[in-house]
Amino acid sequence: MSNIVGRMREAMRGEQRVDPDTLIARLTAIQRFLGAADGDVPDAQLVAAHTVVERAGDRLALSGRHTVVALAGATGSGKSSLFNSLARLDLSPVGVRRPTTGVAHACVWGPLDGAVRLLDWVGVLPRHRFVRESPLDGDDESNLHGLVLLDLPDFDSVQHGHRLEVDRLLGLVDLVVWVVDPQKYADRVIHTSYLREFHRHKDVTVVVLNQADRLHPTELPKVLDDLRRLLDADGLGGVPLLPTVAVDPNGLDGLRAELERTVAERQAALRRLSGDVDAVVADLEPLVGPEPPRTRPGDASAQELTRALAGAAGVPTVAAAVEGAYRHRAVSNTGWPMLRSWRKLRPDPLRRLHLPGRDPDAPAESLVAATSVPDPTAAQRSAVTLAIRAVADRSGAGLPAPWPAAVTAAARARQADLPGALDHAVAATDLGMDRRPAWWRVVGVLQWVVTLAALAGLAWLVLGYALRLLGLPELEHPTLGVVPWPTVLLLGGLLAGLLIAAVTRPVVGWAARRARRRAEDRLLTSVGSVGEKYVLDPVWAVLARYGTARDALREAGRR
Repeated sequence: MSNIVGRMREAMRGEQRVDPDTLIARLTAIQRFLGAADGDVPDAQLVAAHTVVERAGDRLALSGRHTVVALAGATGSGKSSLFNSLARLDLSPVGVRRPTTGVAHACVWGPLDGAVRLLDWVGVLPRHRFVRESPLDGDDESNLHGLVLLDLPDFDSVQHGHRLEVDRLLGLVDLVVWVVDPQKYADRVIHTSYLREFHRHKDVTVVVLNQADRLHPTELPKVLDDLRRLLDADGLGGVPLLPTVAVDPNGLDGLRAELERTVAERQAALRRLSGDVDAVVADLEPLVGPEPPRTRPGDASAQELTRALAGAAGVPTVAAAVEGAYRHRAVSNTGWPMLRSWRKLRPDPLRRLHLPGRDPDAPAESLVAATSVPDPTAAQRSAVTLAIRAVADRSGAGLPAPWPAAVTAAARARQADLPGALDHAVAATDLGMDRRPAWWRVVGVLQWVVTLAALAGLAWLVLGYALRLLGLPELEHPTLGVVPWPTVLLLGGLLAGLLIAAVTRPVVGWAARRARRRAEDRLLTSVGSVGEKYVLDPVWAVLARYGTARDALREAGRR
């Protein structure tokens, strides 16, 4: 017996006090985890965490002066007799019929203030509640004031409802006293289905070997050692293990002392909730793993996405139209004035696509609702799908399940909206075609000057010819050398116009290609913004939520 007491004291010394503020901080961290993970992690994997947060909030809001202790055991273990002996009253039915205990009974030591609400929350019916207080007791029971002792139904009852009630109550109580007897202490059900599941609640677990008087004094240590071996295998090494005899008042001294210590410390509820948090954190740890990226996706897969979206949006077609439109408009403004009107009869490549090149900051109502850019081909649509998949795969690489699936779902969530968004982005992009370069005006003026000179020379020659036909005196034609000035003006004007056109043509080609590159860059920026908004931003939001969940779970794990 001294060896057992020594082990118990060693276990007591190893227990650490749970700080309420630390516990609340851990619960808050789990709430942050749930807030980040809800929607990305299947609900089935978060049920336990939601339950613990709700249960802990309820328990912390109730009486902190009371400790709820449950006596749990199999049929015939004598827990109801133990309950009555601790209360020193016949409160819970004891008999030979099985199952004996069908509903939970409760006994409260000390004032009822706070205990009523606590029992309402636990779910013990009023007719099964008792108060352990009598003037005859004096101060005999004062050390247990604050104890709420429950006698649970038999967990191995043939009635399924009894087992469900036990499971429910075991999730609510602050401390569990497991009652076993010499005949069934090694029963597989209690070890595999219950004790082993309480390995994270060692601080609020006590095991008693009841009916110890049935064993010969030489057999008791052997049975206790064997039971201790089984408890160690269940992960409950160090939990108090006490022999009890319900029919002998002195046979409950060890258990009563343990209950008195627990009630005095007022730590059982906090330790139970801390153990619940430990269990939840352990269950959720597989959901988080490596450090998430702290910068937005900007790798090769994002660039590939922009290129694929550019193809689907018709950026090459629009860029080619910009080049063609620049040539068309440049020639219309710098060409021979006599041919400009004819040139303007040809369709403008940009306006043919309903792309006049408007300012993106213009009011929305001034923008073209839809362009006439050709619809993407099947190959271009497939390229977009593959690029989105590449972004999702690269962003979710290394993350534990189910986060890669959440990243993929986020990347694809707005894929159906991409065509309209791309078309609007192209329509809203300033292509740089709404301004006329100054050199167009200079060349245009020169073309008009030489054209007017040619017309003046032609008019002069026609006038001279007409005078000759009418027999009137001829005009005197000054000459440039041997060539009359009218001829010089006519031929010089025509040749100068051709020369200006010839010199201007390569300049127009160079400027048109430059306009195409500038427009292509702006279109890529607009298309990239669409990809960022519709694909990268949702992916980054999932990664950010993963980072928040990971940090919150790390904080919840700090005791």
